[in-house]
Amino acid sequence: MKKTAASKKSAAADRASTTEEAPATEKAPAAKKSAAAKKTATAKKAPAKKASARKAAPLKRQAPAKKPAVVPKKAAAAVKGVAPAKTVAPKPPRGESRTALVRRARRINRELAEVYPYAHPELDFENPFQLVVATVLSAQTTDLRVNQTTPALFAKYPTPEDLAAAVPEEVEEILRPTGFFRAKTKSVIGLSKALAEDFGGEVPGRLEDLVKLPGVGRKTAFVVLGNAFGRPGISVDTHFQRLVRRWRWTEETDPDKIEAAVGALFPKSDWTDLSHHVIWHGRRICHARKPACGACPIAPLCPAYGEGETDPEKAKKLLKYEKGGFPGQRLKPPQAYLDAGGKPAPPLGAG
Repeated sequence: MKKTAASKKSAAADRASTTEEAPATEKAPAAKKSAAAKKTATAKKAPAKKASARKAAPLKRQAPAKKPAVVPKKAAAAVKGVAPAKTVAPKPPRGESRTALVRRARRINRELAEVYPYAHPELDFENPFQLVVATVLSAQTTDLRVNQTTPALFAKYPTPEDLAAAVPEEVEEILRPTGFFRAKTKSVIGLSKALAEDFGGEVPGRLEDLVKLPGVGRKTAFVVLGNAFGRPGISVDTHFQRLVRRWRWTEETDPDKIEAAVGALFPKSDWTDLSHHVIWHGRRICHARKPACGACPIAPLCPAYGEGETDPEKAKKLLKYEKGGFPGQRLKPPQAYLDAGGKPAPPLGAG
């Protein structure tokens, strides 16, 4: 009976030990499973990071390609917003080559020749003497005012000898409407005396002789040579200076340097007509303060397009002389000008 009790106790102890060890045995596989799960999760996460890294890399390489795609759209929108395609004038590059400049300048002259086929000197004259006097008087005033004043002057003093012997006060009274009348009286009487005493009462046809006359500079000399003697010359007046700089033909400001720079762009045979074309355009369309850009025939060639009024209808209201339907500057203009629709100017005191 003792053995039986002892055996029962040992059997119970065996069952207890078995029962106590069982949870440990069950926990081990669970721990292994959790560790394996962590490894698996870590392994799964690692490829995801690599994959995301691989996906991000191409985005960085493609980013620069997106920028050029945006810029042209903005540029195109800006160009469309400026004006219609017909009037937009892209500015020539500042590094424009000499060849490109010559071609552009000559094309502008050809275009202006079509717009002003009847261009002529806008001073009334019948002979070289009248032209040289009228040109001297045109300083600091309009050709229209000179043309309204010279009929009385030439009626009283038709020759250099007559004007050389004139009473200064009487000449001043006639020339008063032109402004600076005292200085101009001194010049025209002085050049008349020089013509009578040194050139036999005739206007010389050489530049070196003309510039020796009182009140006569290179601009006046070239006006006389080109229009009275048919000898080519460039007349650099205020209109000419303004336009050739706007067109970037030259950056010079001295008239003599402008003459040389522009003259080098054209054949000598074009110089006189070129002067007329540029001066006419400056008086009628390309004004100093309010250029009529919207009505300009050479807008696509002009680097300064947009400095003035670009709306076509508003620009038309800025046109002067025959382009705007108004009288011209000459009382007795050439027939070609009248045939083209030009109107002669009224005499002094009329209207």
